[in-house]
Amino acid sequence: MKFDIPAIIQGYAQGYFLMSNDGEENLQWYYSRQRALIPLDERFRYPRSLKRFLNQERFSVAINRDFKAVVEGCANRKTTWISPILKEIYWELYKAGWAYSFETWQGDELAGGILGIVIGGAFIGESMFYRIANGSKVAMVKLVERLRARQFVLFDAQINNPHLERFGAYIVSAQEYQKLLQKALQRRCYLD
Repeated sequence: MKFDIPAIIQGYAQGYFLMSNDGEENLQWYYSRQRALIPLDERFRYPRSLKRFLNQERFSVAINRDFKAVVEGCANRKTTWISPILKEIYWELYKAGWAYSFETWQGDELAGGILGIVIGGAFIGESMFYRIANGSKVAMVKLVERLRARQFVLFDAQINNPHLERFGAYIVSAQEYQKLLQKALQRRCYLD
């Protein structure tokens, strides 16, 4: 199936994101009155127990080592917004250089990962998952470190939840989000 990748990127650049309802094939653009952001400054935090775990260096980190496996991991849950057609769109965005998987590995086993889209200085997080305890948490910490080092402006988590709040996630209005997004779009940042 052929997708209009420039139109999809334009939608994300205007603050919209794609979802399907519980894995159905009909995709819809969503625009939220509030957005959840992961801080890229000193407000980013994580539990002490995770700090100890990070010091043990049990996982290695990779970018796009197994993009399809990360998409499958993110979609593999009881209720999912990642339908088969959305998986295809992510694959096309990946091939076009827009979508990324930020992964943690324990040897040759995928421990967890974060799926996202990079536009300018914005990382738009689509989903995350883990197969091994702490796999997605380590991915989050290492991704924030990478985004900081590469001078990204925005880490958009789209929708807040208690798990993200443990990392300092906070809510901004649609107006504030648009300001941050426009600032991020002025940059040329690279994840890899």
